Amino acid sequence: MKLSTFSLLFIIATVITMACIGCTPKTTTQITQTVTTPMPSKNLYTTISGLSVPVAEKVDHPMTIHGDTRQDPYFWMRLTDDQKNAESPDEQTQKVLDYIGEENEYKTAALSHTEGFQDALFEEITGRIKQNDESVPYKYQGYYYITKYESGKEYPVYSRKKETLDAANELLLDVNTLAEGRDYYAVAGMNVNSNNTILAYGEDTLSRRIYTIRFKNLETGDYYDDVIENTTGSVVWAEGSEVVFYTRKDDALRSYKIFKHVLGTDPSTDKEVWHEVDDTYNTYVYKSKSKKYIIIGSGSTLSDDYRYIKADQPNASWTDFQPRTEKLEYSISHYGDKWYIRTNKDGAENFKLMTCDLNNTKKENWKEFIPHRENALLQFTSLFNDHLVLSERIDGISKIKIMPWDGSEGHYIQFEEDAYVSYPSTNPEFDTDVLRLSYSSLTTPRTIFDYDMNAKTFTTMKQQEVVGTFDKSNYTSERIMIPARDGVMVPISIVYHKDTQIDGTAPLLLYGYGSYGNSIDPYFSSVRLSLLDRGFVYAIAHVRGGEEMGRQWYENGKFLKKKNTFFDFIDCGKYLTANNYSADDKLFAMGGSAGGLLMGAIMNYEPDMWRGVVAAVPFVDVVSTMLDESIPLTTGEFDEWGNPKDLEYYNYIKSYSPYDNVEAKDYPATLITTGYFDSQVQYWEPVKWIAKLREYKTDNNPLLLHCEMGAGHGGQSGRFRRYRETALEYAFILDLIDVTE
Repeated sequence: MKLSTFSLLFIIATVITMACIGCTPKTTTQITQTVTTPMPSKNLYTTISGLSVPVAEKVDHPMTIHGDTRQDPYFWMRLTDDQKNAESPDEQTQKVLDYIGEENEYKTAALSHTEGFQDALFEEITGRIKQNDESVPYKYQGYYYITKYESGKEYPVYSRKKETLDAANELLLDVNTLAEGRDYYAVAGMNVNSNNTILAYGEDTLSRRIYTIRFKNLETGDYYDDVIENTTGSVVWAEGSEVVFYTRKDDALRSYKIFKHVLGTDPSTDKEVWHEVDDTYNTYVYKSKSKKYIIIGSGSTLSDDYRYIKADQPNASWTDFQPRTEKLEYSISHYGDKWYIRTNKDGAENFKLMTCDLNNTKKENWKEFIPHRENALLQFTSLFNDHLVLSERIDGISKIKIMPWDGSEGHYIQFEEDAYVSYPSTNPEFDTDVLRLSYSSLTTPRTIFDYDMNAKTFTTMKQQEVVGTFDKSNYTSERIMIPARDGVMVPISIVYHKDTQIDGTAPLLLYGYGSYGNSIDPYFSSVRLSLLDRGFVYAIAHVRGGEEMGRQWYENGKFLKKKNTFFDFIDCGKYLTANNYSADDKLFAMGGSAGGLLMGAIMNYEPDMWRGVVAAVPFVDVVSTMLDESIPLTTGEFDEWGNPKDLEYYNYIKSYSPYDNVEAKDYPATLITTGYFDSQVQYWEPVKWIAKLREYKTDNNPLLLHCEMGAGHGGQSGRFRRYRETALEYAFILDLIDVTE
């Protein structure tokens, strides 16, 4: 599962992130569970290099709700955090580790003939990455901040220069040094106080996204004794003082409390300033770009609310912005003598911008500033002294609009390509007429521009260097609209090498996600060149459940309309093969997390369509997870999938949940990846899924699991190591069509 996360301002780092299997049960209090008897597997991969195909033990585990009983014979694979982190594994833990070990060994043996190819792909992919690289400096509080990568090293070096780029370099953090001796290491939330003398940052050494906050004196290089554990990793500094506000997580990894800490005091005495008691909400804290206010927000999928204090008055009482209102979504920014509110108030499905006076913040005082538009989704705003910048999505493409505060005519920033992704980048300074923005397309590497909002001119600050012989003119991109089965037109973004013939013979990899309103934009990837240069067509299916075509696109791919996501993806695949973008027997699918749910569903609905499927950290055991509120992130997901404690949602979720709908039939070749310490999709979901697929599948296609034992949802840490898994995925796909070099 993926939970919405909230950005904090002024982070000192580079900013970069159908037919039902069984008919849907009728809405009654008694549901009869249909059990398909598994047929003997005819898997030709039964023995590989002396290894037998892993067979998981089955232990009876009935689960009954709404009068319906589901059997989960692999429930025993679930471990607690205490079990996973114990110095010595207990009997159950060892049993789970042994099974995962067998699956990993089996995968390695099954792909042993591709090991040399995997190495070559890894070297090829990482060889396109510039070893000695440096970010475009940005200015904040009188310093230029810089992120640098050094040849052969996995992690960044953060530094700054005072006032001018000719000044001496001041080291903030060398993450390579901090990560020494660790299997996993990540830094988050780097933030300097208003006096520019103290750096706060969070570190995660386990890949559970649970951070420990540390403080470094930038004048002496020494660390403070203050160490704050179990946080989101970020702090907000009060103006002109050594007071910070930070967010703690509960046992289910929900961000639920805000604390105030005074540097130099024992964190155990920190004062709790906000407790989010509703377990469907997460809470967070940030500072307005104007630096005038510290703001605590609480948000669920469908509702938001805020409270605030003056940033230079950390001991003040918090003022509620607007009482919590069901299905009222909004976000707030400060400029001058007004608050600016992006909101869906009064049915503004694509959101509108409203304002209110500083001391009259209740919704009855909000005044419309930019009205709701049916054809434009207002995504977010950026405020400057003389300009308001709007980030919008129109016809599925991200647009940036510049609006001067003086009332003169605004304009959209114009780009040469029809399909692209562009957004404001790192813009911490208020008093500037220059907007820093990021731009890329399927064929154009990521480019950082400084855009003069008055003169309407671009200055190219940097374009991602693709080491080697890359030439964008060698690649062709397209954006097409295809009819889904219900007549809705679904966008597909496509890219391929100019020498690849679109004649029905090419292999094609179709990627999709389609959840949480997250849009998958047509961005550039030097990694996928390893497929394009080998004759692959790469396509992104912009299915419902994302927000590419506006808020309604999201609403029509969630709750009791979730199957639209799956059907859209299948219909995109069928269109691409019918119109010669792909050979019928060379169509591949890939997706991760909620996109892994998508992969599991399409494998159940249309298993014969796909030559191979890569399901990364897949959310596949939807019913069981959504019924268990002790699992991290579950409670915040009810507004996305529905709560299966409600019979209608139970029936619907059960009808598509990949794990619950595995049956005796042929499945495509499948590679499943996961991380043992994944905090978003617990490892046991993909591990149980592969065990059940092995039990039921009737084909001889490879079914493989890759479990990173020292990583979580995002895979391994480091700049290059993560691409080992990409090389594995690509080798798996290419091997299926006999491409070995």
